[in-house]
Amino acid sequence: SAASDVYKRQNTICKMRDIYKALSIFETAFEEVYGISLNEAMVLCALREAGKEITSTAIAERTEMAPSHTSKVIRAVEDKGLIRRALGEVDKRQMYFSLTEAGKKRLNELDLDKVEIPEMLKPLI
Repeated sequence: SAASDVYKRQNTICKMRDIYKALSIFETAFEEVYGISLNEAMVLCALREAGKEITSTAIAERTEMAPSHTSKVIRAVEDKGLIRRALGEVDKRQMYFSLTEAGKKRLNELDLDKVEIPEMLKPLI
């Protein structure tokens, strides 16, 4: 019936809200423990997975963040000394990013057991 369809849509929206709230709680705790945001951690993970220097476009594709947001996050982790930038050897206009030793160390320190995962998210992890 139409009424049950409306209820299901509202229920889905409420569940999405609860997931969003749970992620927000997790991110706050994560940032307090590690001093980096989840987006910053995702940039570090993308660089480690690449295993080589990559462009900000490649980071945006790997993290699925908008390019403008990726630039802000890159700047933040660069300011923290966790990544470095280098000019492209072929195209001097192109910037490439890689992990610093401090960035590799921070990634190795990320232990999710130190941050409580909200019950709603546990089945997803």
